[in-house]
Formats: sequence, C-alpha cells, structure tokens
Amino acid sequence: MIDTKNMQRIGGQLGTNPAGIFQDSNGRRYYVKTLESPAHARNELIAAKLYQLAGAPTLTYVNTKAPEQIATEWLELDKKCIAHLNDSERKQAQQWFGVHAWTANWDVAGFNGDNQGVVNGKVLTLDVGGALAFRAQGDPKGKAFGTRVDELEVLRSDDGNPHAGKLFADMRPEDVKQAIMVVLRIPDEKIRQLIIDCGGGHALAEKMIARKADMAGR
Repeated sequence: MIDTKNMQRIGGQLGTNPAGIFQDSNGRRYYVKTLESPAHARNELIAAKLYQLAGAPTLTYVNTKAPEQIATEWLELDKKCIAHLNDSERKQAQQWFGVHAWTANWDVAGFNGDNQGVVNGKVLTLDVGGALAFRAQGDPKGKAFGTRVDELEVLRSDDGNPHAGKLFADMRPEDVKQAIMVVLRIPDEKIRQLIIDCGGGHALAEKMIARKADMAGR
C-alpha cells in the first residue's frame, strides 16, 4: 500500500490534479495524484477496474493509504501523444473505443492528445479520471452520465473534443460494432460484483449494465 509520507518525491505534477512522482525504499516509482475527495478516487479506481475487466490496457493501479489519492506504477513511455501514433497503433487504440464510450471517458484522448501512450508496442489509456461520474478536472457530470451511450457518436464527432475525433472519426461501422462487442461480452454479474467490491453503489452497477444494454441496441 502506497504511503507518500514514507517515500521520496522525485518528480512533479504532469496533469491537472495535484500529483508527483514518488520513489519507495526499493527504488520503485509511482505517480500519485491527490483528488478532491475519496469519492473521486473511488470513481477513478472503479473505472480502471472496468477497463481491466474489458481487457483494455491501462496503467497498473496500486492501493494507497490516503483515501483521496490514486497511485499508478510509473512507466517510461515510448510515445505519449496521439499525434505520434502510427497507423497500426491507431487501429490498436480504436479497438477499445467501446470501452471508452461505455465508461463515458470524455477525456480518453486528453486535452492535448496526451492520454494515449505506447509502451513496448502496446497502446495504453494513461488516465481514466474523466470516466464515469466525474470530469477529468473533478466536476460532476450529473445527468450527462446517464443510461444512453451517446459517446458512441460524440467521441467521434464533437468539435469540442478534437483529439478524440482524430483518433476515432475514421472508424468504419464494422469497426464500431467490433468495439461494442468487447463490452457486450462482459457478463452483467461480473460488472455488478466488481463495482460493489470496489465500494461503488448498486445504482452505479445498474447504470453500467443499462449502458451496456443501450450499446447492444445500437
């Protein structure tokens, strides 16, 4: 369990949330963010677990002593901007489009196209703090995070999210269908159990199952 009080800070904040790179006594490095509340941290952890349940690559999350903190194992990236992805890497990123839409990850591309990175040929989503109930900077989404998965269209066409558009706009209908199938293959009971085990409520579990059903209807 990560406790920054017993670690050395060796690097500064990289995103919008207060954070730093910390190193433990064994030389292992972690990126630790301090969020607005334990609810924000729990929201991000649940989102990361849902990504992992779907098979979508993310950073490796580590438990923290402080309930308002989120920690991930530090990785040196080979690429850290959507603009630098080659065609094969873009196709790799697109196969997880359904997971991004399902979890309402409006920040999937990042403000500067910097939320998708590459390590050893694998494309990762670097931060899922903009998924589920909160926006990346912490504001609640409210009714905008409902049971309809409008993100299936919005993430490919919203002028306010140009980097996501660049990444997903050229997906063919068959590509979108295959990306949706990634989510539809997850059993409802596994979704429900994961969310409850991570401290989420039954309302969130039922919403995510309803969002999956909405995707099936598309």
